[in-house]
Amino acid sequence: MKLEKQIEKLSKLGLAINDDITIDDFLLSWSRAEYEEVPFELILFTYGTEVEEKPWGRFFCDMAWNFDVECIEDNGDYIAIVEQFHRITGKKKQLSDLSDSVDLEASQASLRYTVNGVRRELEIKVDDDWADPDTVQIIMNDMLDEGFEFFGKDNGQATVWFYMTVENALLLNALADNVFGLEKKPWWKLW
Repeated sequence: MKLEKQIEKLSKLGLAINDDITIDDFLLSWSRAEYEEVPFELILFTYGTEVEEKPWGRFFCDMAWNFDVECIEDNGDYIAIVEQFHRITGKKKQLSDLSDSVDLEASQASLRYTVNGVRRELEIKVDDDWADPDTVQIIMNDMLDEGFEFFGKDNGQATVWFYMTVENALLLNALADNVFGLEKKPWWKLW
Protein backbone atom coordinates (compact mmCIF):
# COMPACT_ATOMS: atom_id res chain seq x y z
CA MET A 1 0.00 0.00 0.00
CA LYS A 2 1.38 3.41 -0.98
CA LEU A 3 2.76 5.53 1.84
CA GLU A 4 0.35 8.35 0.98
CA LYS A 5 -2.61 5.96 1.18
CA GLN A 6 -1.50 4.76 4.62
CA ILE A 7 -1.27 8.38 5.79
CA GLU A 8 -4.75 9.06 4.39
CA LYS A 9 -6.28 6.02 6.14
CA LEU A 10 -4.62 6.88 9.46
CA SER A 11 -5.89 10.45 9.20
CA LYS A 12 -9.46 9.18 8.83
CA LEU A 13 -8.93 7.30 12.11
CA GLY A 14 -7.87 10.45 13.96
CA LEU A 15 -4.11 10.07 13.48
CA ALA A 16 -3.24 12.98 11.21
CA ILE A 17 0.34 13.98 10.56
CA ASN A 18 1.35 17.41 11.79
CA ASP A 19 1.01 20.34 9.38
CA ASP A 20 4.75 20.84 8.95
CA ILE A 21 5.45 17.18 8.04
CA THR A 22 6.10 16.13 4.43
CA ILE A 23 6.63 12.84 2.63
CA ASP A 24 10.31 13.79 2.40
CA ASP A 25 10.44 13.79 6.22
CA PHE A 26 9.22 10.18 6.25
CA LEU A 27 11.90 9.23 3.73
CA LEU A 28 14.81 10.59 5.79
CA SER A 29 15.16 7.40 7.82
CA TRP A 30 13.36 4.73 5.81
CA SER A 31 12.78 4.06 2.14
CA ARG A 32 9.38 4.17 0.49
CA ALA A 33 9.67 0.41 -0.14
CA GLU A 34 10.19 -0.26 3.58
CA TYR A 35 7.02 1.68 4.46
CA GLU A 36 5.00 -0.03 1.74
CA GLU A 37 6.26 -3.61 2.22
CA VAL A 38 4.10 -4.27 5.31
CA PRO A 39 1.40 -1.59 5.42
CA PHE A 40 1.10 0.30 8.73
CA GLU A 41 3.94 -1.53 10.48
CA LEU A 42 6.71 1.03 9.99
CA ILE A 43 4.54 4.11 9.62
CA LEU A 44 2.90 3.55 13.02
CA PHE A 45 6.34 3.39 14.60
CA THR A 46 7.39 6.54 12.75
CA TYR A 47 4.29 8.42 13.90
CA GLY A 48 5.58 8.18 17.48
CA THR A 49 9.02 9.58 16.71
CA GLU A 50 10.62 12.90 15.90
CA VAL A 51 11.79 13.89 12.43
CA GLU A 52 15.51 13.19 12.14
CA GLU A 53 16.41 16.56 10.66
CA LYS A 54 16.42 20.21 11.67
CA PRO A 55 14.44 21.87 13.03
CA TRP A 56 14.64 19.33 15.88
CA GLY A 57 11.72 18.44 18.11
CA ARG A 58 9.13 17.95 15.36
CA PHE A 59 6.93 14.89 15.85
CA PHE A 60 5.27 13.20 12.90
CA CYS A 61 1.92 12.93 14.72
CA ASP A 62 0.83 14.66 17.90
CA MET A 63 -1.38 11.72 18.86
CA ALA A 64 1.52 9.24 19.15
CA TRP A 65 4.70 8.78 21.15
CA ASN A 66 7.39 6.08 21.08
CA PHE A 67 8.06 5.61 24.81
CA ASP A 68 11.24 3.71 25.68
CA VAL A 69 10.75 2.82 29.35
CA GLU A 70 14.50 2.56 29.98
CA CYS A 71 14.73 6.35 30.16
CA ILE A 72 15.26 7.41 33.76
CA GLU A 73 18.66 8.92 34.47
CA ASP A 74 18.23 12.28 36.16
CA ASN A 75 15.95 15.08 37.23
CA GLY A 76 13.50 16.04 34.50
CA ASP A 77 12.97 12.54 33.11
CA TYR A 78 9.56 12.03 34.77
CA ILE A 79 8.59 15.57 33.80
CA ALA A 80 9.31 14.61 30.17
CA ILE A 81 7.02 11.56 30.49
CA VAL A 82 4.17 13.71 31.83
CA GLU A 83 4.71 16.28 29.08
CA GLN A 84 4.70 13.64 26.31
CA PHE A 85 1.48 11.99 27.49
CA HIS A 86 -0.04 15.46 27.84
CA ARG A 87 1.10 16.29 24.28
CA ILE A 88 -0.48 13.21 22.68
CA THR A 89 -3.81 13.89 24.39
CA GLY A 90 -3.98 17.22 22.61
CA LYS A 91 -3.14 19.15 25.80
CA LYS A 92 -6.84 19.25 26.60
CA LYS A 93 -6.24 19.27 30.35
CA GLN A 94 -4.56 22.10 32.21
CA LEU A 95 -1.13 20.97 33.42
CA SER A 96 1.06 22.98 35.78
CA ASP A 97 3.53 22.88 38.66
CA LEU A 98 5.65 20.05 37.21
CA SER A 99 8.70 19.03 39.18
CA ASP A 100 10.56 15.83 39.85
CA SER A 101 13.57 14.54 41.71
CA VAL A 102 15.56 11.51 40.58
CA ASP A 103 18.52 10.04 42.47
CA LEU A 104 19.24 6.56 41.14
CA GLU A 105 22.17 5.97 43.48
CA ALA A 106 19.99 6.61 46.54
CA SER A 107 17.04 4.75 44.94
CA GLN A 108 14.79 7.75 45.43
CA ALA A 109 12.50 9.51 43.01
CA SER A 110 9.42 11.69 43.23
CA LEU A 111 7.10 13.54 40.88
CA ARG A 112 4.72 16.43 41.44
CA TYR A 113 2.24 18.07 39.09
CA THR A 114 -1.23 19.59 38.97
CA VAL A 115 -3.73 18.50 36.33
CA ASN A 116 -7.08 20.29 36.06
CA GLY A 117 -6.58 21.66 39.56
CA VAL A 118 -5.82 18.28 41.16
CA ARG A 119 -2.38 18.08 42.78
CA ARG A 120 -0.33 14.86 42.44
CA GLU A 121 2.63 14.05 44.67
CA LEU A 122 4.10 10.65 43.89
CA GLU A 123 6.90 8.73 45.52
CA ILE A 124 8.33 6.56 42.77
CA LYS A 125 9.72 3.05 42.97
CA VAL A 126 13.24 3.05 41.52
CA ASP A 127 14.36 0.13 39.36
CA ASP A 128 17.67 1.21 37.85
CA ASP A 129 16.91 3.38 34.78
CA TRP A 130 13.45 1.90 34.08
CA ALA A 131 10.37 4.08 34.40
CA ASP A 132 8.10 2.90 37.20
CA PRO A 133 5.02 1.29 35.57
CA ASP A 134 2.72 2.25 38.45
CA THR A 135 3.70 5.91 38.14
CA VAL A 136 3.32 5.83 34.36
CA GLN A 137 -0.17 4.32 34.73
CA ILE A 138 -1.18 7.12 37.12
CA ILE A 139 0.10 9.71 34.64
CA MET A 140 -1.82 8.10 31.80
CA ASN A 141 -5.02 7.91 33.87
CA ASP A 142 -4.67 11.58 34.82
CA MET A 143 -4.40 12.59 31.16
CA LEU A 144 -7.44 10.65 29.88
CA ASP A 145 -10.51 12.43 28.54
CA GLU A 146 -13.91 10.86 28.21
CA GLY A 147 -14.22 8.76 25.06
CA PHE A 148 -10.47 8.31 24.56
CA GLU A 149 -7.95 5.69 25.64
CA PHE A 150 -4.25 4.96 25.20
CA PHE A 151 -3.44 2.08 22.88
CA GLY A 152 0.04 0.63 22.68
CA LYS A 153 1.95 -0.86 19.76
CA ASP A 154 4.76 -3.06 21.10
CA ASN A 155 8.21 -2.01 19.95
CA GLY A 156 10.52 -4.29 21.95
CA GLN A 157 11.38 -2.54 25.21
CA ALA A 158 9.49 0.50 23.98
CA THR A 159 5.83 1.05 23.19
CA VAL A 160 4.38 3.45 20.66
CA TRP A 161 1.37 4.96 22.45
CA PHE A 162 -1.61 6.31 20.52
CA TYR A 163 -4.43 8.38 21.98
CA MET A 164 -7.65 7.40 20.22
CA THR A 165 -11.29 6.58 20.61
CA VAL A 166 -12.00 2.90 21.20
CA GLU A 167 -13.94 2.78 17.94
CA ASN A 168 -11.00 4.12 15.90
CA ALA A 169 -8.53 1.86 17.71
CA LEU A 170 -10.62 -1.18 16.84
CA LEU A 171 -10.76 -0.10 13.20
CA LEU A 172 -7.00 0.47 13.10
CA ASN A 173 -6.38 -2.83 14.87
CA ALA A 174 -8.36 -4.63 12.15
CA LEU A 175 -6.68 -2.65 9.36
CA ALA A 176 -3.13 -3.10 10.70
CA ASP A 177 -3.02 -6.84 11.42
CA ASN A 178 -3.98 -6.73 15.11
CA VAL A 179 -1.43 -3.98 15.87
CA PHE A 180 -2.80 -3.42 19.38
CA GLY A 181 -3.34 -7.09 20.14
CA LEU A 182 -7.02 -6.45 20.75
CA GLU A 183 -7.99 -9.81 19.31
CA LYS A 184 -5.80 -11.57 21.86
CA LYS A 185 -6.55 -9.66 25.06
CA PRO A 186 -8.82 -6.88 26.26
CA TRP A 187 -7.59 -3.40 25.33
CA TRP A 188 -7.50 -2.26 28.98
CA LYS A 189 -4.81 -4.84 29.73
CA LEU A 190 -2.25 -3.53 27.26
CA TRP A 191 -0.11 -1.87 29.92
